[in-house]
Amino acid sequence: MDDAVYCRLRIKEIFHTLPPKERIVAEFILNSPNDVIHMSMEELARSCGVSLSAIGRLAKNLGYGGFKEMIRLLSNELALESQQGEMKYQEIHPGDPVPEIFRNMCLCEIEAIQNTISVMDIQQLELAVDLLCKAQRIDFYGVGASGLVAEDAHLKFLRINKPTACSSDPHTQRLTIASLQPNDVAVLISYSGETNDILHLAHQLKELNIPIISLTRSSKNTLADLANIHLFSSSTESLVRSGTMTSRISQMVVVDALYTAVCSRMYDQVKPYLDKTQHLSSKWSR
Repeated sequence: MDDAVYCRLRIKEIFHTLPPKERIVAEFILNSPNDVIHMSMEELARSCGVSLSAIGRLAKNLGYGGFKEMIRLLSNELALESQQGEMKYQEIHPGDPVPEIFRNMCLCEIEAIQNTISVMDIQQLELAVDLLCKAQRIDFYGVGASGLVAEDAHLKFLRINKPTACSSDPHTQRLTIASLQPNDVAVLISYSGETNDILHLAHQLKELNIPIISLTRSSKNTLADLANIHLFSSSTESLVRSGTMTSRISQMVVVDALYTAVCSRMYDQVKPYLDKTQHLSSKWSR
């Protein structure tokens, strides 16, 4: 994760996991960031009605060395936003005109992608590419919007002759994993990391000793804990928008990165298949 910016993104990602006192401080920071950067630790504690230790614990949970580092990085984030000016995404409200909705949705998707860059662990991404290159077979699993992302990944890897399977139906998923071998890979996609059907698959895959790559949000979650390799994406959510919009976009960006990296790493082997699928596609489109 990029330490220079995105302090509030970290807060949003772990907000639901915070104890009550820390959640009060987190909410205050999210609602009044420009005030917080001018406060001392004691002033923030009084404003929130919490102890100094609660603020210290929040900073630690966010991955910072302490209160001063948290405030410094929050200040950097606000300064960057000020420089971005009109290119910053604005919340969408009921009754907004269509041009404004269109503009803000585009900026919203851009922000989700930028945040995904921030939360991605590049070492884990490298390990995932290594594993996918070596895999005899790659299966993709997700349900709902994440199921669409899994299907997109499945179709991409078919283009380079990687044996792959995909289904968003829980019953079919359970049947499919039964034929996986330890030299295969299962990619489990769930933005929350807490989807029951996907967690059930993860436990079964662990019993079968099948390597798991997870793609989830960056906050602590069960699926990432179960996975051998964990990849993260980020989403922006609101009452008007369904959160599956930006989570789907950010997940697809990660899938595109994995696919492109595998193609780059295995270019000599996959180029004939890419040429063949391109030729057949152009032939069918005539």
